[in-house]
Amino acid sequence: MSRLTRYILHQLAVGLVAVTLGLALLVWLTQSLRFLDLVLNRGLSLGVFLELTAYMLPNFIAVVLPVTTFIVVLAVYHRLENDRELVAMRAAGLSPLALARPALIIASAVAAIGWAMNLWVVPETYRAFREYQFDIRHRMAAVLLQEGVFSNLGEGLTVFVRAREADGSFRGILLHDARDPRAPATVFAERAWFTVEEGAPRAVLINGLRQELEPRTGTVRTLSFRENQITIATPAMREEERYREARERTVGELLFPDPGDQISERDRRRFLAEAHQRLSGPFVAVSLVLVALAFLLGGDFSRFGKARRMGAAVLVGAGLIAAGVTLGNLAARHLVLVPMIWLHALLPGIIALIWLLAPWQGRHPAGMAAAR
Repeated sequence: MSRLTRYILHQLAVGLVAVTLGLALLVWLTQSLRFLDLVLNRGLSLGVFLELTAYMLPNFIAVVLPVTTFIVVLAVYHRLENDRELVAMRAAGLSPLALARPALIIASAVAAIGWAMNLWVVPETYRAFREYQFDIRHRMAAVLLQEGVFSNLGEGLTVFVRAREADGSFRGILLHDARDPRAPATVFAERAWFTVEEGAPRAVLINGLRQELEPRTGTVRTLSFRENQITIATPAMREEERYREARERTVGELLFPDPGDQISERDRRRFLAEAHQRLSGPFVAVSLVLVALAFLLGGDFSRFGKARRMGAAVLVGAGLIAAGVTLGNLAARHLVLVPMIWLHALLPGIIALIWLLAPWQGRHPAGMAAAR
């Protein structure tokens, strides 16, 4: 590897890491704001919050990596052009393909990372994220309770709490349990806290009163207690199996789903489109890089710079990104469009590569740059 290749490669790598992490953290911050209420007002621990939101990062990185690669390649090569470094390299006899080599190395590395994330990392981390959400909704009942609000924790189960204490317990509890319509009950308690035992959420009530309607006589039976435990999980919550979304399934599961999952035809189409998008996604990053290089390194030399080509490259790149999102959504509805996903991923890069390899690209740079 030549010194010039290492020089450009270093700038591309540093820029790519900085921009990707910055953009991913920005997206992570905006998405994690919806979970802050669980920490500030619902008693969710900071550690659980950080772990929950950290599971979202690989998904964000996989989405933004092709875009940030395109942006960094455009920015670095445009700066080299403005500083006349590319002019000097052309004058030294480097062809457009030789100048494009560092960006192609970066694009290949991004493609490899993209496949690793799309095939293994993203499904695992997104599955863990969804399971955390499922646990919060179905087992961490205390997180869902708000002060002064009647909260529905499931079918037939309503809880009201007057205040939340600093230690995570609650003061002033009213719990209406109508899960068994034949024997509805209302429970009042001075204090309570929530625990999870054997995978089921339970409420431990202190110093309270239980009122239960006797269906045969219509009378109300009253029982006072010092401590009582009530299982909060509804039958639906205890028996429910979480349905896994397309994003948390592996490519093999998307292409060949388990017949026992009882997948609808709509989801089957969505799974196939998701699988092809994951497999073709890394090629999109390579194609975007080749498009950027074709605009900035191809064509005739101009002493007025390449601002217009830079603008055209941005427009074409943005159009390709938007087209990829649109094709993915359409292919999930109409499987006949699945080949278009691969055409979108490969064709722009092939055209850009042919343009860079064209015989006339290597004839003019040195002489014209030296004449300048």
